Amino acid sequence: MKVTRTASAAFTAEFESEEELRLEHAANLSFNALALETSESVARDATLLVTLRGPWGGETFVKATVVAALPGRIALAIEGGPEEMLRRLLARTEEEEPEKKAPNAWDRMRSLSQMEKLLLAVKADRSERAILAQDNDPRVLLSLLRNPRLTVDEVVRVAKSSFLTFQVADVIVKASQWMGSVDVRVALIRNPKTPPAFAMRILPTLPEAEVRAVARAGTNMALKTAALRLLQGR
Repeated sequence: MKVTRTASAAFTAEFESEEELRLEHAANLSFNALALETSESVARDATLLVTLRGPWGGETFVKATVVAALPGRIALAIEGGPEEMLRRLLARTEEEEPEKKAPNAWDRMRSLSQMEKLLLAVKADRSERAILAQDNDPRVLLSLLRNPRLTVDEVVRVAKSSFLTFQVADVIVKASQWMGSVDVRVALIRNPKTPPAFAMRILPTLPEAEVRAVARAGTNMALKTAALRLLQGR
C-alpha cells in the first residue's frame, strides 16, 4: 500500500494489487478498520479524510478516526459499508484508456479557481464538501453553509475550522437547526476564532462538564470568569 499525506487531515492510500486489497479487507476493512503504514505523526482521536484507491483506479472516500499511533503505522476506525467499499475499490475505471489515469477529488479541487470553488460549494456532494471544509478561504466556508445537503457533523467541522470568521460563525449561530446540536456549540466554544460575544451566548447552554472545561482551561479570561460564575450559580 502506498500512503501519501495530502493535507493536514487527509491521506491517500493506494493498493498496488488486488491481492493486497483483499488481504487488507479481510484483516481490517471488513471490520471498519484500516492500518496506514506511514511515519507521519497524527494525534490520537483526530478526524481524517482518507482517499482509498484500488489497483485499477477505483476510489472511495472515508471519514476516519485515529485510534492508535503505532511505530510506522496509524490504526484507524473508518465509516462506511465494507462490501460497498470493496466493490468500489475493485472497479476498473481505466479499461478504455488505461494510459490515462482519472484525477482524484483532491486533484480536481486543486485545479479549481476560487470562484469555481464558491460555485461548487453550494451544490457539492459529501466527498467534495469534506475537502472544501478545509479550504483556507472563509468565503468557501460561507458558500458551503448554503449547501442544503450539509449535515450537522459537517457543520461541526466548519465550526472547528482555524479559518472561522465572524461572518461564518454568525451564520452558524443564527441557524437553530445547527445550534440545537451540542457538538456544534462545543466546537464553537472550543475554537479560539469564535467571536467572544458568540462564545458568551453559547456558554450557558453547554453541559456542566464543558463549562468546567472552559473554566479550567479556556484561553479567554473573560470567558473563563463567566464559566466560573456560572458554575457557582448552579
